[in-house]
Amino acid sequence: MMKIGEIYKILDEISPFASQEEWDNSGLLVGSFEASAQRVYLSLDVDDELLDEAQPNSLIITHHPLIFKGLKSLNLDKYPSSLIAKMVAKNLSLIAMHTNYDISHLNEYVLSEILGFTPNERDGFLLYADVNLSFDEFCERVKAKLNLSHLRVCKGRKFDRNAQVKRLAFCTGSGGDLIDSVKADVFLTGDLKYHQAMSAAQNNLTMLDIGHFESERYFGESLAKNLQNFAIPIIIHDLQNPFTQC
Repeated sequence: MMKIGEIYKILDEISPFASQEEWDNSGLLVGSFEASAQRVYLSLDVDDELLDEAQPNSLIITHHPLIFKGLKSLNLDKYPSSLIAKMVAKNLSLIAMHTNYDISHLNEYVLSEILGFTPNERDGFLLYADVNLSFDEFCERVKAKLNLSHLRVCKGRKFDRNAQVKRLAFCTGSGGDLIDSVKADVFLTGDLKYHQAMSAAQNNLTMLDIGHFESERYFGESLAKNLQNFAIPIIIHDLQNPFTQC
């Protein structure tokens, strides 16, 4: 067993919690630094399946904070209070590693280890890589690497399908607010909104929406590689995408 405080210190060395964005809520969300954990579960988010699977006296480490905005009440019939009640009943602790882990590891892990592109420049949450593929070749590679059946594409005003994609900008999760900072042929991210797409298209930026879940589902396997010599068991929870197709 390890104390939550000891585990937190290790996580802080891997990805400093102080580097999170001001609006974020990473850190210890449920539990006590003095409590002990017999095992650690890694997951993109907390869901009922994870809490049913988790053994008592365990620690859950997620990417997304379960408690994000201030809770004014605890309605135990509704999310997220219903999940917090389950955790308390099973003595489960919860730590979130969100924007701090995006900056330190997740963006680079997905771009290099999953998509196979070598990052050569960083600008905050944006990573850049040289691509040198045709647009069709680039799209097929992204779909194959991320196991996607389709991509949502926003074409820039001067889009030329026959032109080479030379430079890629990348951000996991929801990167639409970064479009004014992007300096690349193509921007790859998730959760793109209609007005963001309109702005990008008029400003001649081509964007590919790969989905929020689809780009960040690698959080568990990424963090597990940094915890290979951990003193207690690490279990990766296979979280299911809340969106399905019909």
